[in-house]
Amino acid sequence: MTETLEQADAGLVGPHSVTWQVHADPAMWVGGIRSLFLQALHPRAVAGVVQNSDYRTDPLGRLRRTGQYVDVTTYGTTGQAHAAGARVRAIHERLRATDPVTGEQFRIDEPELLCWVHCAEVVSFVDMVRLAGMRLTGPQLDRYFREQRAVAALVGLDEEGVPGSVAGIRRYFARLRPELAATPDALEIYEFLHRPPLDGALRLGLGVYERLLGHLAYSLLPGWAIRLYGFQPYPRPAALALLRALRGLALLAPSRTPFLGHGPGILAALRRLGAEAEPSPRLLPAD
Repeated sequence: MTETLEQADAGLVGPHSVTWQVHADPAMWVGGIRSLFLQALHPRAVAGVVQNSDYRTDPLGRLRRTGQYVDVTTYGTTGQAHAAGARVRAIHERLRATDPVTGEQFRIDEPELLCWVHCAEVVSFVDMVRLAGMRLTGPQLDRYFREQRAVAALVGLDEEGVPGSVAGIRRYFARLRPELAATPDALEIYEFLHRPPLDGALRLGLGVYERLLGHLAYSLLPGWAIRLYGFQPYPRPAALALLRALRGLALLAPSRTPFLGHGPGILAALRRLGAEAEPSPRLLPAD
């Protein structure tokens, strides 16, 4: 039996949050890929990925796991979100990598690296949904970044040390930019995100993926990030038009269409909380 919003566990952020509405937008798919391009510009963070990840043998695995993690931490119960965070922390605690410049061995769960991955991800999510057409005010953006601090805490970060506003995010990126570079590891990720080594029937769609998602996500990076990579993006007006067209097509699909409509986390939340929890831009909290 469906419980009311007052009775049920609404999770970390709940249906009345900015996060609940933003993370249901189809442009999140592009945002997820864009975040990986951005994350790869941090030399130590990308070294940790290249030296530990199985992305070469399981090319869709990281994207799938990231999507599932965002889904459960947004729409799952509080217990499910904390369990997902505990699994991530347990994996990170075991992993080490070697700095390609200094030769120093470091932990994957260094707070600086975790914060970079978090900030690159949430900025990419909110940037893509805004560029695709969702209107968010300044106060709503601030609230989104505040809400996401609770998600950052799941992987072991101190909430107070994570940027929780637009101004804080801008200061954070301004501070980190001198450390960022398109290292050989970053260029490997660039190639991978354009042409992942798919087999079988999936390989037939690789050209479409590269043009419609891979290079589109790259082209919607901040200008400074594109300059670091040094590869020609789509012209900005063309990239924006393509993003909005893809989002428009996805929004025409029924909400339960796989990959285009609601994910399993949203559907489970609707069963738990009722139809009033259906994500919609109309439900964005007032300024």
